[in-house]
Amino acid sequence: MGETKNLSGKEAVEKLQELVKAADICLFTTNLTQLPLSTRPMSTQDVDDNGYLWFLSGKSSHKNEDITADNRVQLFYYNKSSAEYLSVYGEAEKFDDRKLVEEHWTPIAKTWFTEGKDDPEVEVLRVKPLESYYWDTKHNRMVAALKIVTGAVTGITMDDGVEGNLQVTR
Repeated sequence: MGETKNLSGKEAVEKLQELVKAADICLFTTNLTQLPLSTRPMSTQDVDDNGYLWFLSGKSSHKNEDITADNRVQLFYYNKSSAEYLSVYGEAEKFDDRKLVEEHWTPIAKTWFTEGKDDPEVEVLRVKPLESYYWDTKHNRMVAALKIVTGAVTGITMDDGVEGNLQVTR
């Protein structure tokens, strides 16, 4: 069985930044009390030193409507090349602030906001993590798969992965 390693403070924020940067895209889920869940892929623009996750979003999107009604969100990250996983439950806040748009803008965002940074439809979302959990195999996918197969054949557990809570905000 792998190791459980709960992290807090700066160490948790650094792990969150590392995992989000490696995965980049998450499934951003809103309207958590209604089934089926409302989810869509989104690119994370940044994870700041406080552990807040930043996104660019369309003001009139269903996602933003959902956040207005209930700001609780769940984000799911998966880094396929390293078999790392991250689940973040938190509260989203919307900002219609040109300075924040400028700060979090990337050229690829023009794909969704054709008028660029000045597109009146673009606003910024900030997610404050309330509960986060990670799974990290410590190896790439090939090594992890080999350990699983070897463990199945020999009957010896070869799981040296790490998992745990990330307490990034208070």
